[in-house]
Amino acid sequence: MLTLLFVICMFAIFGKLAVLALKGAWGLTKIVFSLIFLPLILIGMVIKGLIVLALPILIIFGVFSLITELQTGRI
Repeated sequence: MLTLLFVICMFAIFGKLAVLALKGAWGLTKIVFSLIFLPLILIGMVIKGLIVLALPILIIFGVFSLITELQTGRI
């Protein structure tokens, strides 16, 4: 019985820590994607001659970031 109580408490504590770690990793992933990978992908597309695709993607992400900044009141 004591072992069962220990296992339940262990899953409760480490489950909360796992959820917190996943939330932190998701936030870090969004930052890395938006600051590193997206610009590199767009530059690579322009170098390869795919400016027809790179420009609309850049415009879409620009409008999206502008809308989110307006909603949060940063501007």
